Amino acid sequence: MSYMFDKRVYLTRVAEMCKLRGFSPQTTKSYLYHINDFFNFISKCRFNLSEEGVKRYLLSKDLSVNSMRLKHASISFLFREVIRSPLNRDFVPSKKKEKELPKVLSKEKIRNLLNSINNVKHKLMIKMLYSTGIRLQELVNLKRKDLDFDRNIIYVRKGKGAKDRITLLSESIKKDILKYLGSQNFKTDYLFEGKKGKYSKASVEKFLERFSKQLKIKITPHMLRHSFATHLLEAGTDIRYIQRLLGHSNLETTQIYTKVANSELAKIKSPLDDLD
Repeated sequence: MSYMFDKRVYLTRVAEMCKLRGFSPQTTKSYLYHINDFFNFISKCRFNLSEEGVKRYLLSKDLSVNSMRLKHASISFLFREVIRSPLNRDFVPSKKKEKELPKVLSKEKIRNLLNSINNVKHKLMIKMLYSTGIRLQELVNLKRKDLDFDRNIIYVRKGKGAKDRITLLSESIKKDILKYLGSQNFKTDYLFEGKKGKYSKASVEKFLERFSKQLKIKITPHMLRHSFATHLLEAGTDIRYIQRLLGHSNLETTQIYTKVANSELAKIKSPLDDLD
């Protein structure tokens, strides 16, 4: 197909297919961004809308493996669902997913983080991320009605993969939440509000980055999720329960935490210790 085409038509069709597939607004936005970037590249370089054009586009990028995989997935969706001509994976392969170990914070570092925060809302958000294991998007999507104080559970609505699930409502955080609820003048149904409706992901990442610099350790929302899972595993919680709390479809995804949990390693004595 020639490089002379109306990209707006294709982008509209991609958006429609994303909606029909039930993709989240975030996924749709990401796909449209990468596909639009691809269109701009082939138009500028005068490559055809073809597998060769895709190959040249991907080779022109010097990004992380995960970023390259997202670009590949976005363009594959375009060819499969809109152009109706799936990419040949042998001709345009996707990079293998990196198998990095999850980065986990110790309980001491989490305690230091919480002690360094004076803002009530910020501290509560950090406590929620760590005590529930929810993702950042799930945190900002939480509504007050999703908290069940009687059963000590939190309903996570439309999490990753548009799936509902429940997770823990920590006993130690109940008082903090009730105090917070009583101090707020809510204008929406969301648990955490910003200036324009629900609190934004970017705002959470921004204040976490600020505290990271103060404590001189890198802290991200997902590290708190990793820490939640790892600390539960170290405390002896069955990995299948952890899988359900995290919302993982496959147990294999959850099992990566067994590689960073030190409950069993702590029982092993180094041979160097026997030399004394």
